[in-house]
Amino acid sequence: MQNNVLKDLTIIDLSHRLPGPFCGKILSDLGANVIKIEDHKFQDPFLSGLFAEFDPGFVNWYENLNKNKKIQRYDFNSPDDIKKIHDLVLGSDAVIMGLPEKTRVKLKLTDLDLTLKKPFIVIELLASLTEKKSMHDLNAMAVTGLLSLHVANHDEAIIDPPFLPMAGIAFGHKAATDLLAHYIKALKTNSTQFVKTYLDQSTEELFGIFWPSVERINGRTKFLHNGQYPCYTIYQTKDKKYVALAAVEEKFWNRFCEVFEVKSSLDRFFDKDQTLFQIVSQSIRKYTQNEISQLIESEDICLSVIK
Repeated sequence: MQNNVLKDLTIIDLSHRLPGPFCGKILSDLGANVIKIEDHKFQDPFLSGLFAEFDPGFVNWYENLNKNKKIQRYDFNSPDDIKKIHDLVLGSDAVIMGLPEKTRVKLKLTDLDLTLKKPFIVIELLASLTEKKSMHDLNAMAVTGLLSLHVANHDEAIIDPPFLPMAGIAFGHKAATDLLAHYIKALKTNSTQFVKTYLDQSTEELFGIFWPSVERINGRTKFLHNGQYPCYTIYQTKDKKYVALAAVEEKFWNRFCEVFEVKSSLDRFFDKDQTLFQIVSQSIRKYTQNEISQLIESEDICLSVIK
């Protein structure tokens, strides 16, 4: 959804792949004029390069992340183009910085080069403040300990990663929040703000609160939201499709049991064994997904088919 609340803000996006461009997308959806600058040869790895070559799905990501931006490509080795890039940056309000230091030096876009521009914000997206090794989404989830929730209760030799790059997505959102917060500060103080934000820190900051340290110390890895209780989980239908049940409140659970003829005296939060899970599963597997859609069309029981 787009609106124009940031219509007077011009932002230069000098990032690539996921977090930086997602940060820019959030701001462009709020009406900001976002100009994404790419090297004319290398472009963005999601569009042209490693990621696009091994999985064409990344091209679709690129298009969705950048569809509301102005894409401009320049020769990063051309003095004329370097000047054009420099002028664009100096004419903007903020920069999403994803360039390596040597490229920033070549383009004359180091912090020192930009200190006289006021008010102004440069936000730089980095992997980690403490870790010196390279890092992707999965690594950030691992080093913060959060991935242990995903692997808990598994004993397979190979486990699929989480279904989306949650750390990278959250990092992009955090960067957008940080950019706006520091831009307000830059306006109020008529200053230049240079901000560094980190993938691993944002992962811990945004997700860690939902798995508190006391729970980690106690070794608890099962909760409502990852399938501890029969009233809140995913069940297979007769035709091998799935539905999502989230009947946490008593009124929803009671009506669900009536509609699907679930016969049990066990409480919806019964988790001592799989008994109630199996009873619910058997009731749901009597129906195809389409039959369930029709059955619940006029019902409000927090049951949804998985499309």
